[in-house]
Amino acid sequence: MPDHLTIVDHPLVQHKLTVMREVATPTATFRQLLREISQLLAFEVTRDLDLTTRQIETPLCEMQAPTLAGRDPALISILRAGNGFLDGMLDLIPFARVGFVGLQRDEETLEPMQYYFKVPDRLDERAVIVVDPMLATGHSSAAAIDLLKQNGAKNIRLMCLVAAPEGVAHMHEKHPDVPLVIAALDDHLNEKGYIVPGLGDAGDRMFGTK
Repeated sequence: MPDHLTIVDHPLVQHKLTVMREVATPTATFRQLLREISQLLAFEVTRDLDLTTRQIETPLCEMQAPTLAGRDPALISILRAGNGFLDGMLDLIPFARVGFVGLQRDEETLEPMQYYFKVPDRLDERAVIVVDPMLATGHSSAAAIDLLKQNGAKNIRLMCLVAAPEGVAHMHEKHPDVPLVIAALDDHLNEKGYIVPGLGDAGDRMFGTK
């Protein structure tokens, strides 16, 4: 397994992912499971956030207690499916800043086309967590991270639900400094660029648009 890749094999993550893969799982259930699984993955993707200490008073004494250091983290959703991760992550990190990158895949070339970009300021001083449920070719995620780096981001990590080997390889080639946290590494991409076995189009299944 590549050094930059972490697969979260926690039993609850794997169980919830199995239910999400099933074609018969309804939209409301899929959406709720995506929120729940994002919280579980968030524990791993935030594991190395910097800590400092501050003095507090407990009911018994004063102490130097650990607290997150630096500016609030930034959660960056790759539209539209990335939004399914935001609610769960904001439950855990309610003070996080949120940004959005809109990239639409050209169905002929499979290359990403930008249509929206709005992110927090001072990305160079924040831990930046990019979220997108499906890492297929990896082109959209790599392009989004290109844009974030151009806007100053340095401390970046990518969180996905399911990845294809092709996407993992592309991300490592383009951004070897970006750790990748996923729930499953699937088998391959089909001729249309979809992950197999996968779970279909995460955005369509989450929003009920197909």
